[in-house]
Amino acid sequence: MTVPLLETVTGAAIPPLLPALARLRIAVFRDWPYLYEGDARQEEDYLGSFLRGPDAAIIIARDASGEPVGCATCIPALQSDPSVQEALRRGGIDPAHTCYLGESVLLPAHRGQGIGVGFFAAREAHARDLGLPTTAFAAVVRNLNDPRKPADYAPLDGFWQKRGYAPRRDVSLIIDWREVGDDRETPHSLSFWVKDAL
Repeated sequence: MTVPLLETVTGAAIPPLLPALARLRIAVFRDWPYLYEGDARQEEDYLGSFLRGPDAAIIIARDASGEPVGCATCIPALQSDPSVQEALRRGGIDPAHTCYLGESVLLPAHRGQGIGVGFFAAREAHARDLGLPTTAFAAVVRNLNDPRKPADYAPLDGFWQKRGYAPRRDVSLIIDWREVGDDRETPHSLSFWVKDAL
């Protein structure tokens, strides 16, 4: 199998990609641990607002046909949602020195080929280009005894730690979304992982 090539996309090149990226987010986040019941219009609106910052970037993984099979996003924290900035400040992390890493999604058939490592490397390179020495992302917190958790689920904690990220359980964020099978949005807790001195 050919490993997808990664491309960093910024500025005016981002909007045409939003429908494909929305579909990716809906497909990947439907699974554990997010169990997210996505809506294409809401996804495009979210991605559009997240990536409206002038220094935002998307890292795209494409298959041989050129179709996106994965993406990862990043943006200077000061250009991100105020709730992200507030969470960082509460944890003593300066948003002015931080690049916030948004989603990192990849279709199952393309996992295990080093693309996830490439997503982190490309986003960290973008942060360095912007002069931001800290990178941070938020991941949903789930009860590992939840009966909905697949028997073969492997947490990504070890993968993130190998990339140099440390958990900051004291830095958290609440985001509402509708889970698969629900008829309304409910709050979900996300905690941050942080890497300093890129």
